[in-house]
Amino acid sequence: MTLNSTIARVTDRIRARSEGPRTDYLARIKAAADAGPTRAHLSCGNQAHAYAAMGQDKDSLAAGRAPNIGIVTAYNDMLSAHQPYETFPQLIKSALREIGATAQVAGGVPAMCDGVTQGQPGMELSLFSRDVIAMAAAVSLSHNTFDAALYMGVCDKIVPGLVMAAATFGHIPAVFLPAGPMTTGLPNDEKARVRQQFATGEVGRDKLMEAEMASYHGPGTCTFYGTANTNQMLMEFMGLHLPGSSFVNPNTPLREALTVAGAKRAAEITALGNDYRPAGEILDEKAFVNGLVGLMATGGSTNHILHLPAMARAAGIILDLADFDEVSSVTPLMAKVYPNGLADVNHFHAAGGLQFMIRHLLDAGLLHEDAKTVSGEGMGHYIQEPKITAEGLAWVDGPVDSQNEKVLRMTADPFQTTGGLKQLDGNLGRGVIKVSAVAEERRHIEAPVRVFHDQDDVKEAFKRGEFTQDTVVVVRFQGPKANGMPELHSLTPTLSVLQDRGLKVALVTDGRMSGASGKVPAAIHISPEAADGGPLAKLQDGDIVRLDALSGELTCLSEGFAERSPVQPDLSANQFGLGRELFGAFRAHVGPSTEGASVVL
Repeated sequence: MTLNSTIARVTDRIRARSEGPRTDYLARIKAAADAGPTRAHLSCGNQAHAYAAMGQDKDSLAAGRAPNIGIVTAYNDMLSAHQPYETFPQLIKSALREIGATAQVAGGVPAMCDGVTQGQPGMELSLFSRDVIAMAAAVSLSHNTFDAALYMGVCDKIVPGLVMAAATFGHIPAVFLPAGPMTTGLPNDEKARVRQQFATGEVGRDKLMEAEMASYHGPGTCTFYGTANTNQMLMEFMGLHLPGSSFVNPNTPLREALTVAGAKRAAEITALGNDYRPAGEILDEKAFVNGLVGLMATGGSTNHILHLPAMARAAGIILDLADFDEVSSVTPLMAKVYPNGLADVNHFHAAGGLQFMIRHLLDAGLLHEDAKTVSGEGMGHYIQEPKITAEGLAWVDGPVDSQNEKVLRMTADPFQTTGGLKQLDGNLGRGVIKVSAVAEERRHIEAPVRVFHDQDDVKEAFKRGEFTQDTVVVVRFQGPKANGMPELHSLTPTLSVLQDRGLKVALVTDGRMSGASGKVPAAIHISPEAADGGPLAKLQDGDIVRLDALSGELTCLSEGFAERSPVQPDLSANQFGLGRELFGAFRAHVGPSTEGASVVL
C-alpha cells in the first residue's frame, strides 16, 4: 500500500526540520560505534572492578569475546507495574549463559506512580522524574562495559526517560522488556461511578477504598488505557519491543518466554554479531511518526504530547504540535479502551490488540512499513503474535478480524475518522485537547471563566455550590516552571459531576491531565505558561473564553484582555516539602511544554 500523503508529508517535514541535529547525532553515535567493543578499551583494573562480584560469569566477561548486556531496571515492589521485574535479572542471566553471553544489572532508576501521588504535593516531582530517570540510566551505562542494553520499565515517566537514555547511548542496541498488565478487576466504569458518588457525598471513604482496591488488585500495570499502557503500545509501534509482548500478563509462561527471547535478541543484535541494530538508527523519524499514528489510532495518553518531543530530541529529531495535529487528522480511532470506552487493555488484547491494528494501519498506508526494528527490517514483523508451542516460543500470524467490534475496529469502519487530538491556538497561547471520549455536543464551549491557582480550590468551590452555570474552569500556574506541571486528574470526578448536572464545563490549564482523563473537555499544556508571563496570567473571573475543539480555537473574547498586565502570584508554597526543594534548578531551567518540558534536552 502506498504511504498516505499526509503521513509522508509530515515525515518529510520532520526530516527537514531535524536535518542539522540529526546529522550531528548520527555522527556522534557512529564515532562511538567505530571505536569498537567497549570493554577492549578498559584497563585491567577497570575490568576487575566491573567483574569482581560476577561469580561464574567472570571468565566470560574477562575474555571479552561474547556480548555483555546491561540491564537498566525500574524495579520496586511498592508499585504493581514494576514489582514483576524482581525476578527478571536472574532469568535473563540464565538465558544468556545458554548462548555464551553475560548480563549485569547496570543500575536502577526511580519509578514513581502518578496514581499514588495524584492530587498530592509529590506529583510536582512526577514530570521531572523523567529527566532524572534518563540521567540515572546514563550513569548506569557510563561504566562502558556493555554491548547492548535491556530496559525494564512500564509507567508514565519511566519509559520516556529510558528511551531518552537509549537514544543518548544510541550506538548500542536497546531492547525494552515489558512486565504486562494486571488481570482485570473491578470494571473501570464502576470505579469511576464510585469516585463520582464520593465526590457528591453519596458514599463514604469505606466504599471508595473498597472500589479502588478491587480495581488495583495485583501485579502488573493498571488496566485502563492511560500513560503506562500507551508507553507499551509505543514501544511496539516504534520497534523497541518484541512483537506482541506489550499486553501479556505477568507471571505467566508466555511472559517468561518473551523475557528470555528479548534478552537473547539483545545479544544477537550487538556489534559483535552480523545483525547490528544500534538504538539510534531505530529511533529515526519513521519510528516517531509510527508512534504518533499509534497514539492517535488507540486514543492514547495526552502525556505523550510532552514525552514524544523529549524522546525525539534525544535522537536529534524535532517534533512540533502541528505534527500531532496533522497525523491525528488522517488516523482513524480504531480502539475504545477506558477512558475512551468501557473495555480495559486485557479486553483490547483479546480482541486482536496491537497486531490487528498494525496489520490494518499498514494496509491503509498509515505506517512506515520499512522502519527498522529490534526484530528485523520492517513493521511486517509486528503483525505476528507470540504463542507457546510444543517446540517453544513461536510467532504466528496475528488476527485479521476483530474479535470484539465494541472494542476494536478496522480502519475502514472506525469509531471516528480522526485520532481525536486537536491542536489549539489563539490569544491564550498554544495547547492541545483530546476529544476521543468527549461527546460531540461538548466540544465547543463559550462561557465565563473561574480562575484558580490550585486544584484544591476548585474542589472547595464545588463543595460550596458555586458552580451554577456553564463555566470554563481555569487552573493556572500549573506549568513546569511554576510547580513541575502536576497532573490535575483529581479534578475529573468534580467536573464530571457538573457535566452530568447538565452544565457545559471545560478545563483550561498550563498543567497536565492524566492519561486516564476522558469525557470533560480539557485544554491542556497551554504555552507560554502563566509563570512565564503567558496570556493565562491575564485572565480574570468573568472573562468570556471560547474553546472550540472543532476549529482548534482557544480565545479570550473580553475587551481589553491583551492590554492587561499578567498576574504574579506567590509560588513559594510549591518550592519546599517532599523533595521539591531539590528541584529548584529544574523549575528554573525547564523548557516549554511545546518542546517536551525537558531540563536536559
